[in-house]
Amino acid sequence: MARVLHDLSGEQWSALQQAWGGCAYCGAADKPLQRDCVLAISRGGRYTLANIVPACAACNTSKCNDEVTGWLRRKRLNERTFLLRHGQIQKELAIRFAALSSPVP
Repeated sequence: MARVLHDLSGEQWSALQQAWGGCAYCGAADKPLQRDCVLAISRGGRYTLANIVPACAACNTSKCNDEVTGWLRRKRLNERTFLLRHGQIQKELAIRFAALSSPVP
C-alpha cells in the first residue's frame, strides 16, 4: 500500500457512498461499508475516485483480489447492472469533482 499513489479524498469517499446508497455489489444498505478497489491493488489498482466502490464486509472479503466481473458471475450477482451503474456514477462524480478543482476565471 505504501508504495502505491492513492488520491481518494474523504469528500470523494462520502460522495461514492451517497451515490451508491449501499454495497455496490449486493446492494446491502444496512451494513457498514468499506472501500473496495474494483481493480485490486495487487493487480495495479489504486485508491482513486475511478477505482473505489463501497462494499459490505462480506462482499469485500469474498472478492478479495479477484477480477470483478468474474467474481460477480461466480457470486451470481448482476454484472451488467454493476458495470452500468459504476460507469454512470463515475461519470457524474468525475464531472462534479473536476468542476470543484477547476480554477474560476
